[in-house]
Amino acid sequence: MTDKPAPTPKPPAKSRAKAEPASTFQPGRVAAAVLILLAIGAVAWVAVSLTRFFMLVFAAIVLGAIFNAITSWLCARTGMKRPFALALSVAGIVALFVGVFALFGSQLAREIDTIRAQIPAALAGVEAFLNRYGLGERGRELAEVGSDDISRIVQQAGGYALAAGSGIADFVLVLVAAIFLAGDPATYRRGLVLLVPAKAEETAELALDDAARGLKGWMVGQGVSSLVVAALTWAGLAALGVPAAGGLGLIAGLLDIIPMIGPIIAGVPAVLLAFTVSPMTALWTILLFLAIQQLQGNFLQPMIQKQAVDVPPAVLLFAVVAAGILFGFLGVLLAAPLTVVVYVMVQRVYVKTLLGKDIKVAGRD
Repeated sequence: MTDKPAPTPKPPAKSRAKAEPASTFQPGRVAAAVLILLAIGAVAWVAVSLTRFFMLVFAAIVLGAIFNAITSWLCARTGMKRPFALALSVAGIVALFVGVFALFGSQLAREIDTIRAQIPAALAGVEAFLNRYGLGERGRELAEVGSDDISRIVQQAGGYALAAGSGIADFVLVLVAAIFLAGDPATYRRGLVLLVPAKAEETAELALDDAARGLKGWMVGQGVSSLVVAALTWAGLAALGVPAAGGLGLIAGLLDIIPMIGPIIAGVPAVLLAFTVSPMTALWTILLFLAIQQLQGNFLQPMIQKQAVDVPPAVLLFAVVAAGILFGFLGVLLAAPLTVVVYVMVQRVYVKTLLGKDIKVAGRD
């Protein structure tokens, strides 16, 4: 008779329960995760929708910093009360802009009309120059290939100009907000510091100091650079006999605010108008802009960086492109000061405080 194998004993009920995998689905955690994702998406959507608003706020901060710098200087030099000094600084800036437009507005308008009227002749001169050296057909092919891009750029530029021309309400808003900010900067500074945790207040104070110092230095250096570029361009083009030299000089000075790209944009109409005189004049115009660019790059720009923040050129270039894509014309105009502020904030808050690396924050002595 064969012995039957003994039956395998069953584990206790408690052990079986432990061996079975517990259910990982927890509705509460899933709902919380979904709510967090929805909140992040909503905040991102609001931030994207309010990009223009944020740029207007930053423009008011930059203009307020200008008013504050002039007001502080007047108070220190004359002992004047701050409200009177602020009123004088605002009146002075407004009078300066009104005076410039009154003195040069009609002349600039005439010279822009001259530029627009002579562009066809300039293009014809370029084509004749290329035909002389057997490059006319190749030039026409390149022009046809790039015609769509050029028309798109012109349309965008027209949109930018229309937006800039119809932004009177935005300008008034920025001006009034800048006056409020410059009138009592300590209140707004204290309000910002109160929004951060107590242990981070010291870092926030230092970061605000760094940003204010960088903005002030950038304004002083950029103002000198724009004046020098405008004067040299005006004088050089007038000496070469290029039409509308004054208007082209003012355009070059204004566009000098846009790092890297502004001087190139300013040089295009100047070279085209120089072709209406002669190809040799166009060549000398190119050399003039190259010389001014060398002066600006090797002397004026280091002066700005010494006064403000030594931002690497590639960072400035990509910042201008990114600001133009994200914020349009206003972003391009504010790309340089915005880059200065972000650069010192990253150094102070992230690299020095969070990472604990011993670095010298840009703009500090």
